[in-house]
Amino acid sequence: MDGGKRGITMENANKVALVTGSSRGIGRETAIRLAQDGYDVIIHYARSTKGAEETAREVEAHGSRAFIVKANISKKEKIDEMFATIEEKFGRLDVFVNNAASGVLRPAMELEENHWDWTMNINAKALLFCAQKAVSLMEKNGGGRIVSLTSIGSIRVLENYSAIGVSKAALESLTRYLAVELAGKNIRVNAVSGGVVDTDALAHFPNRDELLEESRAKTPAGRLVDRSDLSDAVMFLLSDQASMIRGQTIIVDGGISLFT
Repeated sequence: MDGGKRGITMENANKVALVTGSSRGIGRETAIRLAQDGYDVIIHYARSTKGAEETAREVEAHGSRAFIVKANISKKEKIDEMFATIEEKFGRLDVFVNNAASGVLRPAMELEENHWDWTMNINAKALLFCAQKAVSLMEKNGGGRIVSLTSIGSIRVLENYSAIGVSKAALESLTRYLAVELAGKNIRVNAVSGGVVDTDALAHFPNRDELLEESRAKTPAGRLVDRSDLSDAVMFLLSDQASMIRGQTIIVDGGISLFT
């Protein structure tokens, strides 16, 4: 979809944001928030065309243009193709929200090589090669902002989460390196780490109900983290108010990670 622009503020006029994995969940929530702020939004997805189209309609309802792109970002050549399309269509990029994630839920002793490679490629390698392409577009505008979504499984041991947890730890480390390397280009890089959020992705956890109940009971804030809590943090890191926050992973979990 590529709707007309309506009601866009002068501050964000013509600015463009890419949100990977925005056909559902936190990615969709963030794409809509960006549209509310006046950004044109590139909606990336891997499988759900219907979900991407639903996100696009919600983006356009806020007066911004929505552009849908399908890509398997575990493969560098597909990342290159996606960004070539973005450059041809918009000629710029101001915001990159690295939200797409996947992974295999198995104990470490049961992981196979393809499980490891798939998880690391989607959750860590994709950030590096997407960032390389995003930066070349952001430099045209004098700077930009990159925010990734991660999880507390990077710093806490969760059942069957070994491959995903390690990949998220790699993502957070890469966030720090990128933040330093790109600071001179006026590009800010940070991450948002979420506690347990009841999204479609959680349906793949065999212990979903137990995990939700335990998290709800142990969270000091008295409730589970909502996807809007995470999009709030993303939008803050993208804002001018966060200009001196660099290379940080902001934990949004209601305080549950404070317990050992």
